Amino acid sequence: MTKDSKTSDFRKNLQGRERMTRIADFLHEVGMLRKTPRTGYQFLGTGSENVAEHSFRTAVIGYALAELAGADPARTAMLCLFHDLHEARTGDFNYVARRYNSSKRTEALEDALAGTGLTKSILPFWEELEKVESLEARLAQDADQIDLILNLKEQLDLGNAYAGKWIEAALPRLRTEEGKQLAQAAAATDHTDWWFKGPDKSWWEKKNGKSEG
Repeated sequence: MTKDSKTSDFRKNLQGRERMTRIADFLHEVGMLRKTPRTGYQFLGTGSENVAEHSFRTAVIGYALAELAGADPARTAMLCLFHDLHEARTGDFNYVARRYNSSKRTEALEDALAGTGLTKSILPFWEELEKVESLEARLAQDADQIDLILNLKEQLDLGNAYAGKWIEAALPRLRTEEGKQLAQAAAATDHTDWWFKGPDKSWWEKKNGKSEG
């Protein structure tokens, strides 16, 4: 049986299911990303994350980068949001696994979208991201790496010295000037500063049972 016939047989099984049912199928599948771990952390030794968590912050990062770069924030965020959707079927391939294995990412995404009526709107995001020709695609690729760098900085702050080596390896992957600047800031900023340094120091000092007066 050829690849084409296997694909055809798979999609034949979806015939007869109404579009709304297929969209429900698709949304159940998207939920699998919450159960799909990012596998690189087993090599780092600390930290954990699922693909849904990664995709959410990557989309937010992409939006911020596009604002900085004067690109289309909504399109960039959508590129980020769907960039790992195929992993509901393929699982996450970390950098070590990619050295020895490959996955049919496009085919997995096409199968996930079959019968939903969403193929023509979602698949082009994936194709644009893979070509990396548009500014938005480059920013989305950078957002993917910056999310990793943010996680690595947290692990470095918590005492995993190896995370620093991973950050050094990730920084050269950045493609845009905005991405490089944000990645450097992420790598240099303590992951607790946003809340610990937010209030005036006196706020922390007074929260030991003393009255405000």
